[in-house]
Amino acid sequence: MDFENYNRIYFIGIGGIGMSALARYFLLHNRQVAGYDKTPSGITANLTNEGAEIHYSDDITLVPDYFKNSSETLVVYTPAIPSNHSELNYFITNNFRVVKRAQALGVIASVKQTIAVAGTHGKTTTTTLLTHLLANSSVGCDAFLGGISRNFNSNLVLSNKGNNLLVVEADEYDRSFLSLNPTLAIITSVDADHLDIYGSHEHVIESFVQFSSQIKPEGTLLVKEGIKFTPKLANKTKLITYGWSNKANFYPTEIKISNGYYIFTLVTPTSKIPNLRLGIPGRYNLENAIAASAAALQLGISENELRQGLATFKGVARRFDIRYNNGTTIYLDDYAHHPKEIEATINSARELFPDKNITGIFQPHLYSRTRDFADEFASALDKLDKVILLDIYPARELPIEGISSKTIADKMKNTNVLLLSKEALLDWIKTAKLEVLITMGAGDIDRLVSSIEKTLNAQPSA
Repeated sequence: MDFENYNRIYFIGIGGIGMSALARYFLLHNRQVAGYDKTPSGITANLTNEGAEIHYSDDITLVPDYFKNSSETLVVYTPAIPSNHSELNYFITNNFRVVKRAQALGVIASVKQTIAVAGTHGKTTTTTLLTHLLANSSVGCDAFLGGISRNFNSNLVLSNKGNNLLVVEADEYDRSFLSLNPTLAIITSVDADHLDIYGSHEHVIESFVQFSSQIKPEGTLLVKEGIKFTPKLANKTKLITYGWSNKANFYPTEIKISNGYYIFTLVTPTSKIPNLRLGIPGRYNLENAIAASAAALQLGISENELRQGLATFKGVARRFDIRYNNGTTIYLDDYAHHPKEIEATINSARELFPDKNITGIFQPHLYSRTRDFADEFASALDKLDKVILLDIYPARELPIEGISSKTIADKMKNTNVLLLSKEALLDWIKTAKLEVLITMGAGDIDRLVSSIEKTLNAQPSA
């Protein structure tokens, strides 16, 4: 498939993080871009300002007429779109070229030296930090990110250094990452997730094994030491590990916290790089930084470039994202929507604020994920002092009988749990005595972040 043949690109689900990066890419390559999304957002507002035409009702009459020529328009859709979507079916029925987001990304990546970051969690911060390290070095790169980088204020990075290096977040959902054949791949984790797609943890692992087999023969796999899967590599593919212990090829030592930030020495197979400072807090972010640093060093950045890049990294929106701190109350927002991610977020907050009471607001994402991991969600949320559970965000799913946020609450040992609607949440915050507040979830809880900030700002100082 040659994108040069298409002057217009139409996106169904244009506001998604991966879809919007592709839309930006085509806008910057002088294509006309239009699309549908379910609801307006900051991302869609920015895309409109950048030249995209976007509407918010599934209605073929709202698609601009000049996008209805099948020889000139490529249609890209996200697998989160339901199969009965009328616009999607119009384009299929009328013989347009219709591809999934992953296929479109795979075509772009196929002519690049691709660095792919995969894993059931950790991949967005790792991808974004690796991009920051490379883009601000003599090496350079382009990148498609799975979050909004605070350094670039975007999920798309285009380098002016003229090389052929592309960093991409390799998403396991819907087996999307199997559209990639990277030169270097990172695998951060292979935990059970997306069981609505895979059916079992074993099938998740099989998909990561398949992904590892698609690394180019003389490429490199960088994998977290100790994760339970056996990669399938070509004979000349190099295997490198990273982790916390000296069993790994890359690991941190002499770790200390100064003003909430990590200072550490990175041990590599050939040297020690002392006194590195990571510009964002959170212990799991230090783990991500080891992976990104190892990859960046493999790709040719210098020790000085690494030192500067780590220190100047501002993080990713919605990844341990401290939004408010008046000295008495701290509010942070995180995308955590899997039990392991929730646990990592809470543990990092405990390490950073050891003497404070921590309240978590969690919006479960998907009925199927809530059903499949109810015990694990309960166990992770038990680590909080107080828990607010919002209603499940259904995304692409219909309700499952007997499954609700109460399913999690009923399994928790912590009795300090409150079930609230989104509408009632802000009123609750106005009267709550909060020391550390964390919002977590992958649904539309992010739409509440600015309102929570305003509510906290409006409260009188203690």
